[in-house]
Amino acid sequence: TVIRAAILIQNWYRFTMARLETRRRYSLSIFQSIEYADEQDQLQVCNPQVFLYKQLCYSQRSEVARTKWACGCFSLQIWVLEFEKQIDVPDSYYGPRLSFPLTVEDANALLHAFRNEQLLHARYVLQLLCETRRVLKEMPNITHLSTSYSKEITVCGDLHGNLDDLLLIFYKNGLPSEQNHYVFNGDFVDRGKNSMEILIILFAFLLIYPNHLHLNRGNHEDYIINLRYGFTKEVVKKYKDHGKQILGLLRDIFSWLPLATIIDSKVLILHGGISDTTDLDFLNALERNKVRNHHIHVGGFILDILWSDPRSQNGCTPNKCRGGGCYFGPDVTAKLFERYNLKMLIRSHEFKPEGYEISHDGKVITIFSASNYYEEGSNRGAYIKLSPELTPRFVQYQVSKHTRRRNLRQRVGTIESSALKSLREKIYAHRSELTSAFTQHDHNGTGTIPVNDWAAAMESVLQLDLPWRMLRPQLAQMSPDGEVDFMSCFYDLKIGQPMKEAQPALVETLCRYRKDLEIIFNIIDKDHSGLISLEEFSHMWKLFTSHLGIDGCDESIDKLVLSIDYNKDGHIDFNEFLEAFHVVHRLEKKAN
Repeated sequence: TVIRAAILIQNWYRFTMARLETRRRYSLSIFQSIEYADEQDQLQVCNPQVFLYKQLCYSQRSEVARTKWACGCFSLQIWVLEFEKQIDVPDSYYGPRLSFPLTVEDANALLHAFRNEQLLHARYVLQLLCETRRVLKEMPNITHLSTSYSKEITVCGDLHGNLDDLLLIFYKNGLPSEQNHYVFNGDFVDRGKNSMEILIILFAFLLIYPNHLHLNRGNHEDYIINLRYGFTKEVVKKYKDHGKQILGLLRDIFSWLPLATIIDSKVLILHGGISDTTDLDFLNALERNKVRNHHIHVGGFILDILWSDPRSQNGCTPNKCRGGGCYFGPDVTAKLFERYNLKMLIRSHEFKPEGYEISHDGKVITIFSASNYYEEGSNRGAYIKLSPELTPRFVQYQVSKHTRRRNLRQRVGTIESSALKSLREKIYAHRSELTSAFTQHDHNGTGTIPVNDWAAAMESVLQLDLPWRMLRPQLAQMSPDGEVDFMSCFYDLKIGQPMKEAQPALVETLCRYRKDLEIIFNIIDKDHSGLISLEEFSHMWKLFTSHLGIDGCDESIDKLVLSIDYNKDGHIDFNEFLEAFHVVHRLEKKAN
């Protein structure tokens, strides 16, 4: 009896754990699919954005605007001159006061300040950035390191603004020093709320130990990407008076970041990956600072090393999920290794639940250092310790504030809830297309269709490559006859639209493209005032809709814009305008 009971308990436990793991995996798949779809939209819309800004500058008939576009940005010399006017640091400022050249004590003061959520004063930020730019300009495109000068080299992946992860790495592994070498493999910024603090810390240690701490560029070290994924907003919020100068300097600094690192002539470290055309000699000779601001238009070469992902199948094919870079197989890796006598490729760029993944028969390692990337408890972070024998040792961790207080079921439930919320928002933003696709299968006009047809329609419109049949119970209701009530996908959602002037078709368009519109607006809004004239808005809207080939609803948008110019001064608060058009979860709202 005891044995039989033990077996029953064991079977129940295994079944419960298997179900939890299934829920966790499909939740992570949802997050990743939506992330890649968003990146795909970003890459597709970037060309029109550059053209739109050019058109807007010239339409203003402003010589200054034309000069800015021709130069690509304000002159760096103007920023330096403005900095040299000596920005006052008030007596009320109790944060770190830096003097150059920096010392380890300065770095420790920064770490202490950021742990206590203090900001570094703009004067010191600008000075730090100017010094960082000077040092980076002297560095090669490909940094060559040797383990003979250190016992081990630590390689870290994406941090994405998660300061707690960086602090935990330093706590577990020690601060950078002459004996403790680090390589940080790009994507320091965006998504998280402390990208600026991470950059300041990394740049400070770079200035103190330029031969012992090394930085590679990631695909998020890019001006246009930052407009979409949060870093630009973070800087403007934290440094209102000097945000423009800081962002301008960072834009230039990002263009000077090295593109790759090679250890002992055997281990290649770069952010994304490779392709069948990757040429390290060309990469080494490239004028990397010319590949700036809109590297996605320079050609496939830089796109490949910053955006590509490994796959188990042989060959090199376009990375359709991300919209840029490629998928490279084991044969592509083997070919590059043979040509350059390499042993290992370490790359980052890709979320991994355990913080790392080994592929291509041990030749390719993905390292991802941002724990809790999608949601608290969603993943571990990791870093690599490389010995002189070039044997990788993985150290995993997870920053935990609340996770330990919850059991596994609660943690998975939180991740699943957050993932489904994001997915429902994506679904509602494509309501018209989905309804049309569902209707094509509803031959009798009953409002219900078979599950297979519902799943096919969801995939044909959203193209997220998700297990729709498995997700159906979470997204749509079944009718008594066993078919899917397809309009139930939208029951618990609506788009927040406090303005009655907004027509349904226009509301859906604004909801779907609000991130793209926000990017264009931020390019136009040089003073970061948040205001845009009615004329600028109308011109921007018409250009945007024509380039994306969407229904512009021009008359509706004109009426809407006029209606929200409350004080009739010819300007609107653009960010406030966009915030009005987001998906509201009805049940959430009631709960609150």
